[in-house]
Amino acid sequence: MPSIYVTRFFQLVTARRFAQAERVLLRLRQKISRTEWNTGYFQALRGMLLAQKTNDDRYVFLSNANFKNHNELQKYRREFLRQARNKLHADYDRGYFAAWASYMRVLAKLEFPTEKTESKISKKKEAQTRVKPEKKVPEKTKERAEIAKRKEEAKKTIVEPAKSRIEPTESDEEIERRQRTLFEFSK
Repeated sequence: MPSIYVTRFFQLVTARRFAQAERVLLRLRQKISRTEWNTGYFQALRGMLLAQKTNDDRYVFLSNANFKNHNELQKYRREFLRQARNKLHADYDRGYFAAWASYMRVLAKLEFPTEKTESKISKKKEAQTRVKPEKKVPEKTKERAEIAKRKEEAKKTIVEPAKSRIEPTESDEEIERRQRTLFEFSK
């Protein structure tokens, strides 16, 4: 298994970026050879993706696992490694458990936001959403803005009547008559 793709897949699944994780999974499928161990490993990856995607209570392990607790993750990793090394399991099962052990290894290395950083983030969001008091604008500035608006409105009213006074040089009847004579001339 190409470890770069597998590690990236784990990061994407944990970040809940499923479309990108599916693309990495397709690349992995193309690169691996068809052995029992690889098939078990690949099926474990697919199962992780589906379990995170559905977020269903049937998949109790993922929903109850505390990804922030490194000791718990190490305990799970040791158990999965023990199962992966067990010679009584078939190659498919050992590949399956090896994938879970790899996932626990990556999760232990990932940094999740702690409660302190989460509280800082929520305080920033709260400060941004809080209504800010209006700034006091000096009276002179308000007056200048009103005068500028009045001047623009006056310019518009002066220009608009001048445009409406322009009359067409030819009436519609004269244009039609000229076009008929041109048409007859072209025959």
